[in-house]
Amino acid sequence: MDSFAGPFVRYRVTPPVTDFDELAASARACRACATVLPVEPRPVFQISPTARLLIAGQAPGSKVHASGVPFADASGDRLREWMGVADAEFYDARRIAILPIGFCYPGRAKSGDAPPRPECAQLWREDLLALMPQIRLTLLVGTYAQRDALGPGKMRERVGRFRDFLPDYFPLPHPSWRSHIWMRDNPWFEAEVLPELRAHVRGALEAET
Repeated sequence: MDSFAGPFVRYRVTPPVTDFDELAASARACRACATVLPVEPRPVFQISPTARLLIAGQAPGSKVHASGVPFADASGDRLREWMGVADAEFYDARRIAILPIGFCYPGRAKSGDAPPRPECAQLWREDLLALMPQIRLTLLVGTYAQRDALGPGKMRERVGRFRDFLPDYFPLPHPSWRSHIWMRDNPWFEAEVLPELRAHVRGALEAET
């Protein structure tokens, strides 16, 4: 997974769409990767022009693909615990947007899920982000999201230096089952980073417009 060279190249193949609902509907109906994905495309994301907090993950897993609900799996349970938010708040699109690097389940690789497809970043993400002007904080969840926003670098080092990226970004490890091992080997994450994460999440959600 760490072999990704990122960040993704961005280009626009059509004029920008300035109507939020129209652009979101077009992205949800996207079939650009239908011939290369192992399953039928099903873009999964949560967005609103009023969102204050953005969660940038990597791509939906198989359970999320089946449900169509972002982070509706064990990784999502762990992420909500890290953030200090309940399900109802997490899934309130008016306040929290969830826009991964890849919108569709990319299938499996040798050591887990395959990398997110680059087409979403190329076709949709930049324009969708431009229509969410109230975002106060972006959580960069995992290596792919961090490389897309920040360029090449080591995930562990970025998480340890999270203050360097505030107030715009907060880098995090991906909350997969492997994060249990990662947290055991890096006890400073739970002791030092999570309290700060919860404070900054709360601050972004409660900030005045």
